[in-house]
Amino acid sequence: MQSVRPHPRGRAGRLLLAAALVAAGGTVAVAAATTVPAPARAAVALNDSEVTANLWEWNWTSVAAACTDQLGPAGYGAVQVAPPQESVKLPASADGAYPWYEVYQPVSYKLDSRFGNRQQFAAMVTACHDAGVRVYVDAVVNHMAGTNNPAGTRGYAGTEFSGYSYPAVPYGNGDFHRPGDNCPTGGTISDWNNESQVTSCELLSLSDLYTEKEAVRNKIAAYLNDLIGLGVDGFRVDAVKHIRKDDFAAVLGKLNDTVAEGRRPYVAQEIFDGASNPALQARAYIGNGDVLDFAYAKGIRSAFQGSISALANVPSWNLDAPSANVFSMVTNHDLERDGVVLSYKNGTDYVLANYFALAYPHGKPSVYDSFTWSNRNQSPPHDGTGRVTTTVCGAAWNCLSRTTGVKGMVGWANAARPVKTVSDFTTVNSNVIGFHRGDRAWIGINDSGSATTATFVTGLADGRYCDVISGVATGSGCTGSTVTVSGGRATVTVPANDAVAIHVNARPGASPSPTASPTTSPTASPTASPTVSPGDRIATTFTVAANLAAGQDVYVVGSIPELGSWTPANGVKLAAQGGGTYRATVSLPRSTGLEFKFVKLTAAGAVTWESGANRTFTTPATGTYTVTETFRGDTVTTAVATTFSVTATTVYGQNVFVVGNIPALGGWNPAAAVALSSAAYPVWRATVDLPANTAVEYKYVKKNPDGTVIWESGANRTLTTPAGGTRAVSDTWR
Repeated sequence: MQSVRPHPRGRAGRLLLAAALVAAGGTVAVAAATTVPAPARAAVALNDSEVTANLWEWNWTSVAAACTDQLGPAGYGAVQVAPPQESVKLPASADGAYPWYEVYQPVSYKLDSRFGNRQQFAAMVTACHDAGVRVYVDAVVNHMAGTNNPAGTRGYAGTEFSGYSYPAVPYGNGDFHRPGDNCPTGGTISDWNNESQVTSCELLSLSDLYTEKEAVRNKIAAYLNDLIGLGVDGFRVDAVKHIRKDDFAAVLGKLNDTVAEGRRPYVAQEIFDGASNPALQARAYIGNGDVLDFAYAKGIRSAFQGSISALANVPSWNLDAPSANVFSMVTNHDLERDGVVLSYKNGTDYVLANYFALAYPHGKPSVYDSFTWSNRNQSPPHDGTGRVTTTVCGAAWNCLSRTTGVKGMVGWANAARPVKTVSDFTTVNSNVIGFHRGDRAWIGINDSGSATTATFVTGLADGRYCDVISGVATGSGCTGSTVTVSGGRATVTVPANDAVAIHVNARPGASPSPTASPTTSPTASPTASPTVSPGDRIATTFTVAANLAAGQDVYVVGSIPELGSWTPANGVKLAAQGGGTYRATVSLPRSTGLEFKFVKLTAAGAVTWESGANRTFTTPATGTYTVTETFRGDTVTTAVATTFSVTATTVYGQNVFVVGNIPALGGWNPAAAVALSSAAYPVWRATVDLPANTAVEYKYVKKNPDGTVIWESGANRTLTTPAGGTRAVSDTWR
């Protein structure tokens, strides 16, 4: 569901027509959901990924199979599923179809819906967790079913209801914003910029819950806690604009921690764009969780149906909220039917847009899959009772999330996640672009009808990489095309209407790059090295702070072939990260002792070794390994990634910032303070690069929607950054 600002012949008119058609259907209520204790299950290891697959209106057995067979192995962090509560069952149309929007009209909080029953839902959550995938539920908590449904209409579980009576929850007349009682316009929203109307009047004749009442809040929270008890990890919350912010905050305050990870459930709020009133814009809601970024999706459509060179300007777009507070998307079920964003009907534009959204560091990206449609009210494929049938990818269902290119880009996004910025954005022409995320990953996109060859700065260490759009890396090579990086650059032919993407975790497993040797002898011959499979390798990140003269690059060189076997020219070049730091990630054999040093090298071959003895370490048997050093003999000022965490409660519209006595923290100017993310509310968090070996003073401030600033009390806080590495502080608002 969504709210919009009406305009002639626009979306509002179409939805009001749809709402009128709902008069042919009805809904039923269900017994009040009670808080269910979390089942005792062993902790599961969930994928460390911010990417979500939105499998909209797939049934529970199909979602479970997708998690097991596709999403988990591809590295998705979460799956978003449709509303699971019992909804109204409207009369079937002449062709026997039941409209998709039924599921946004709850009649009870029973987990018995078009998609399956409670047992099937619980089994789906377990299967997804076992595959490493979190489960986010589309939660409908602003309203119940339409007040214009005819008498006698029931829900999918047979539950009865009428008007403002939902005895199965139970909700009665006093639990709703009723026309004439609470809504100043008599029931409908006439001014979409009037916060009182938007939060107290009915959206499309849907009975609006009186969320100011504690009893109503408790019942909503009980329903969400029931889902959490079954293992649900988070919620996409429908129609949040129509709930008062403090009411929703009160509901969130009643929720249990998640079963799998023991933390606050993730929240992504639907606040449809279009309001000119700041109180009704997405930024005003981030105190309660992330928000869906409609403006970003619309901007992507504009670029891919115009010139994708415009994607270089994303930082200047008027987006719904800062990246740290966004659940990003190319489309969703509301938008795709309005033609304001791309959809599967746009062919390669849609596919390439999803590649871009997975590559670009804005928000937590999602990939949308659902059923095909020829009219906006069309039902998903279903049986004779209206219940959705098993997903079969093809003519009736879209399955972009499991294609080779998209799964490859999920791995790309996971590899690039530590780097939140884009570097060397290259516009070859208006419809061919390329960029990289530090030393982690590079992508080139061609939204034109002709193949294009160009040379790009990749940021990656020299060597061969597998293109994850056309194939995967294996122990013997690449199933798709291969890209060779030399001097940090690659000359790549990007096929027409396609893309090429490489990252540090997708390299061929055989010679010439990389080969692996267990020996630590500087005289060992790389050509005598046995081949080691990718599973026997450890991604090892080298970071060094160094002062380089003009024409110099910095390399890591060492005792094994991957580090050049003590030959500087064959070592691994480190890419500039800013602040005098350089970094590269190398795939090294596991459980192996080795020696190494950093060197400076010019194009003419002049070598400057760092001073001191050889450095040494042993790669671990599993996981990853990180080396952070300063080039011995240099005096450098390095940047230290410093994470600020503060526990602070806020009222709606407030946000928390950190400000301090150095430029990186705004120089005590609140207008230049660093915004903290509320993703883990009530903990607000952000990571800032601060100068090394520096004493810093700082404080936290809260900013109100009108721009006024509230300083925390007490003396200035202080910290001293180390010579390198990272620093973290954890505070409580004073």
